[in-house]
Amino acid sequence: MHELNEQTVQKAIIAGVQLQKDYDFAYSMLELRNLAAARYIEVSGELSQKAERVNSSHYLGTGKLQELRALLEAHDTDLVIFNDELSPSQIRNLEAELECVVMDRTMLILDIFAERAKTREAQLQVEVARLQYSLPRLVGLRASLGRQGGGAGLKNRGAGETKLELDRRRIEERITALQAELDKLVATRQLQRKKRKKNEVPVVCLVGYTNTGKSSLMNALLETYDPDTTKQVFAENMLFATLETSVRSIDLPDNKSFLLTDTVGFVSQLPHHLVKAFRSTLEEVTEADLLIHVVDYAHEDYEQNVAVTNETLQSLGAEGIPTVYAYNKCDLTDHPYPQVVENNVYMSVKERQGIAELVDVVRSHIFEDYVTREILIPYDQGRLVSYFNEHANILSTEYEEGGTRMKLECSLATYERYRDQFTELEQE
Repeated sequence: MHELNEQTVQKAIIAGVQLQKDYDFAYSMLELRNLAAARYIEVSGELSQKAERVNSSHYLGTGKLQELRALLEAHDTDLVIFNDELSPSQIRNLEAELECVVMDRTMLILDIFAERAKTREAQLQVEVARLQYSLPRLVGLRASLGRQGGGAGLKNRGAGETKLELDRRRIEERITALQAELDKLVATRQLQRKKRKKNEVPVVCLVGYTNTGKSSLMNALLETYDPDTTKQVFAENMLFATLETSVRSIDLPDNKSFLLTDTVGFVSQLPHHLVKAFRSTLEEVTEADLLIHVVDYAHEDYEQNVAVTNETLQSLGAEGIPTVYAYNKCDLTDHPYPQVVENNVYMSVKERQGIAELVDVVRSHIFEDYVTREILIPYDQGRLVSYFNEHANILSTEYEEGGTRMKLECSLATYERYRDQFTELEQE
């Protein structure tokens, strides 16, 4: 999925426990490999154990721990990435037992997010998630865990507060401060959303598993309808290339336009700290009039990716929104494209095949309430002529004795706005 390059910094062993009825285990281990690659970590070995339940103290059983130790030596690495979120005591026990660095799936995803976050909002969201994750994992394995003195200058600290409690308090204060800053940014964005709703421009949101081509599709749509655009978004063949929400206006030739939103991609077991921290960003999805669910059709587990995305959408409360499926990367499969089957569009963004077909399906959903009318605008209402020229698709204009006669197509809301200031002519 993602080519490892010269930035590869270290090697790791991945380890996971397959519980009974966990039919997605192989898939989640493959996903863990891809997540490691996105963090420029090369997976040089893999260890798994079938068990009825996870070992509460060491995650793995005793025999498997010895195997893992041998694997670490054989591959000359001191990093193990576990396929689940580990408890604080499991991390502590594993590090002591294996004498190596222990990472869990959540840490890995948080690291990727931290590295990719560009905007202030994304950076704040990631930092909040990381701090919330680390709070219960503050393990006091340090010599400095003695009591702090309660001298004159340290009144508020309490005479016997431990270093651990101090760290915990600092983190909680930091979370509160970051959260306050985040709330301001969220409020600003909600204001922008309200404005967009007021303008009655339909909002279409790109959703899907991470690395299916959402940002590339956004760029393809921008370039198709505005060849001189400089508003392309960052697109890269790797997990979680996009963390910020981008909103762009797609202006179609017949004076119709819609707003297109690109969102962070989903992945199975997306850490709840992250979902919570990114909730305001992800809520863009729930406000959409239509979702375009982008699927990497060439991915061997594409059905599983679709299921993961749908589960995440459901947890956000976005399951009732009309959805169009864009089966991307058909050029890497035997499936004919471009092809439309009801709300499914088979396409290749890379080859720019299927863009027009997708837009036609999108049109049929978001411009449903469009009406075609013939009207007469009195000459003293010239501003209405400019209003309709800007907001409607004008089919014909004639100048008559009583005013400007226009045949036009536009949304019902646009038509009704100044309804009392022009005359509607009978449809022939």
